[in-house]
This record gives sequence, structure tokens and C-alpha cells, in this order.
Amino acid sequence: MYAAPPLPAPAGTPLHTARLLLRPYQPSDTDSFFQLIDADRARLRPSFPAREAATPTVTAATQVLTQFRHDWAAGRLYVLGIWHQETRQYLGDISLKPNWTSPVTAEIGYYLAAEAEGYGYAREALAAAVAFGFDTLHAARLLIRCQATNPRSCAVAEAAGFQPLPAKPRPWPLRAFGTSGILYYSLRRPA
Repeated sequence: MYAAPPLPAPAGTPLHTARLLLRPYQPSDTDSFFQLIDADRARLRPSFPAREAATPTVTAATQVLTQFRHDWAAGRLYVLGIWHQETRQYLGDISLKPNWTSPVTAEIGYYLAAEAEGYGYAREALAAAVAFGFDTLHAARLLIRCQATNPRSCAVAEAAGFQPLPAKPRPWPLRAFGTSGILYYSLRRPA
């Protein structure tokens, strides 16, 4: 269970980086959001199964974006779409999910369209999300979970200064199914 946020919902002011614009989704983003997920379903499913499953149609994508706005206002989840500033191309998204218990920890998740990978966009977006997490949400620690089979995502986390956490032993009933295949990374607020 999550505690209530100790601060009002942050403004949906866009975040700008050298090449990117990160902002909360708007209703007009539905088609771009759906098209990216629909084109990359098989690739996104292992790391984002709930997002992929919740977006089978454009109508469902509209509902997902509406839920993102509600989650933002309630402080449950802050989802930012990632656009290229110059071309206005939609590239993916990045989200922060705070726990609101002291010390506040926020988990970050991110994905890009397949054709947007390899250009440093994820690293650039993650740097902006880290600043948002520490400066706006006042998190003490940020976490990232990566599939062990996704070395690019792990490299993005490590390039941003996240440190790998020791593997957690699985609960005994799940040990028969092998390892979870998920790596955890942590970054503490600079002193």
C-alpha cells in the first residue's frame, strides 16, 4: 500500500534536454502512443506486460492515457512521453512511481521505439527523470528494474550512475522456476 503524496501534484511542465521534450501525455497523443506499442508489442511485452496488455486498441490507449492523467494528479505515477524536440517524433516514455513512505523511493521505467534505440535518447531522458525524481518529487532514492536479457537498458542505468543491487533470493515456492531474470539498480540522492 502506498502512502499519500506529501506534496501537491507537480505541474505538468515539460522537461527539456539537449534533444528531447518530456511531458505528460495529452489526448492528442493517443495515436502515436498506440502505434509505438502496437508496432513493438513482442519486444515490450517482457518488460512492460501490463502496459502492452492494457493497450490492445486505440480506444484502450485513450483510456490508458486518461488513467495516466488521473495517476499524475493523485501522485501514484508520473508518466512522461518522450519526443524529439526538432522533429517532434514520438520516441517512447519514462515513468516514475513513488512509494511516498519515508524515505521516499521512486521506481523508474522507460522504453523507446525500436528505431529510436542506439542514439542516446534513453540516457538523455533518464537524466531528466533523475532530476525530476530528486528535485521535484524529493525522492531519497531511485530504483530501476531491468531484464537481464536487456543489456542496453542495464547500460543506460549504469551510465546514469545507478549501482546494481545484490540479487534478492526468490521466495521458496518460486525457486523451482529458476531465477527471476530481473536486475535491480539504485541511485541515492546526492548529499
